[in-house]
Amino acid sequence: MDQATTLRELVNNKTNDRSQMEMKRRDKRHRSIRVIAITSGKGGVGKTNIAVNLAYALAVMNRKVMVMDADMGLANIDLVLGLTPKYNLYHVLKGEKSLKDIIVKGPQGITVLPAASGIEEMADLSKGYKLTLLDELNALEERPDFMLVDTAAGIAGNVTYFNLAAKEIVVVTSPEPTSMTDAYALMKILFQGYARKRFRLIINMVKNQAEAMEVFHRLRHAMDHFLSLQIELLGYVVYDEKFKEVIKRQKALMELYPHSPAAKCLYNIAAKVCNETPEAVEEGSLVFFGNTGIYHGHG
Repeated sequence: MDQATTLRELVNNKTNDRSQMEMKRRDKRHRSIRVIAITSGKGGVGKTNIAVNLAYALAVMNRKVMVMDADMGLANIDLVLGLTPKYNLYHVLKGEKSLKDIIVKGPQGITVLPAASGIEEMADLSKGYKLTLLDELNALEERPDFMLVDTAAGIAGNVTYFNLAAKEIVVVTSPEPTSMTDAYALMKILFQGYARKRFRLIINMVKNQAEAMEVFHRLRHAMDHFLSLQIELLGYVVYDEKFKEVIKRQKALMELYPHSPAAKCLYNIAAKVCNETPEAVEEGSLVFFGNTGIYHGHG
């Protein structure tokens, strides 16, 4: 073999190696993420605690999890976990930082995208801010298996936007009548106004499974009767006094009391989520992060 042939082979090998490395980077970057909105019709139902502890449980099951604090004007995930981020989503939307610059590490290896607090313009994101955020999310190089989006409570513009930007919508409610009424109102708006057809419930702060099933049946009957729409029960979490303690200590319940009754409920929900097939969660999707980033289409 002459010197020229040897040189060509070396160049070709290096090119192939670079191509394979680039393909691996592209595959890693573009692999599908399960984006789940954790939302509620009203505050005080424990939505953020559900999001944080569900993320922790998924991480225990060896899943890479990112939590986005989508309560843009009243951030609270950093407070719940005792984190002190230097930057947040406000700096990203203003073009001062990228998402990778603001990511903070939480317990059990979960990552957090912190929101701002007390900034009025964040309470109702402009179209420009929304586009900036989507571009930044699609540019993420370290893509998790799950992104849990902890929305604000209610039916304001940001809440609707982040629910529509997620592949899956999980509505957190409680046995309190106003909580159930507001949960129904949120699902009604997303269904009638935006054609979202799949909603899953986590019923929080129940006495036992029987109470959870009673709440679920009441909501399911209302949705079926008035909207001709079926809803699913993802799981329930029993009332646990230890939540008061962990909130004061700014820790996840799963971290301090992994064997508590509420923690066991959350592990059951996480296991159910982990064991689902991709086909089961694609149905009814409106917007999702996939191989080409954000895709818009009716489910």
